[in-house]
Amino acid sequence: MSTMRAVVQYRYGSADVLAVEEIARPEIGDDEVLVRVHAAGLDRGVWHLMAGLPHLVRLVFGLRAPRNPVCGMDVAGRVEATGKNVTRFRVGEEVFGTCSGSFAEYACVRQNKLAPKPANLTLEQAAAVPVSGLTAFQGLRDSGELSAGQSVLITGASGGVGTFAVQIAKALGAEVTGVCSESKMDLVRSIGADHVIDYVREDFTRSGRSHDVILDIAGNRSLTDLRRVLAPRGILVITGGEQGGRWLGGTDRQLRAALLAPFVRQKLRSFICSESSENLRALTELIEAGKVTPVVDRTFPLSEIRDAMRYLVEGRASGKIVITV
Repeated sequence: MSTMRAVVQYRYGSADVLAVEEIARPEIGDDEVLVRVHAAGLDRGVWHLMAGLPHLVRLVFGLRAPRNPVCGMDVAGRVEATGKNVTRFRVGEEVFGTCSGSFAEYACVRQNKLAPKPANLTLEQAAAVPVSGLTAFQGLRDSGELSAGQSVLITGASGGVGTFAVQIAKALGAEVTGVCSESKMDLVRSIGADHVIDYVREDFTRSGRSHDVILDIAGNRSLTDLRRVLAPRGILVITGGEQGGRWLGGTDRQLRAALLAPFVRQKLRSFICSESSENLRALTELIEAGKVTPVVDRTFPLSEIRDAMRYLVEGRASGKIVITV
């Protein structure tokens, strides 16, 4: 039996539940690709699945422990083998996408969640793209209906999703205001933001300016606060939230927004990211055109996964953290 190294967890909890072990190499299905993993992205979504918080996630991923003990979602690497129904990829091709269990030497990826790696990115850079890049892309283009000449406010602009959102909004022709901490303002300016607000020194919800679209990634302001700086017929897109308790987490604001939406002129929306090959290819066009470049804060080897997770939780990262395999 072939084996591999992988990051596993057999219970929910802090970074201490993570361990690197030798386990069986996965076997691909007919519609899957076996990827030899070179790098994998780390973000808050992986933390939520590790911690089992909010408890709502356990209904999907396992009540007492994760059904799949191997962590990780973003993946970038080379095709090692293909299932009999796979027609889009060939052995040796460099690819990126999403799967369940990317913090490992090998990962099985459905062919409809995989795309050729952007030609102008390294595999480490490509590993930072899928989940965060697609969340920003769909939040602005699809849910936010952002178009040239509009004004967009992005909270959490220095994070994994936020750094993609600033660049994508500029690529769509919008005037971009980014909200972040003082230490990260220069970064947000450098990737294209027209205006940058330090949320400690200035309450952006009382600035007096209104925005056609708000992409709320930080998730720590109330609907009332955000609607105050949203144009009368503007669109609020909620894609983040770390408040709201252990059961619902940030989804409580999304539920309240859905209940309020029918009674106001402003559009209050949330969405589920579609991690598809088609969307990956659309994002690749922006990357290869030089309009979007992933911001990678730090890379950690697989053996230092606990340190990487703690670094993420402390909120020190600007952009994305990448795990190298």
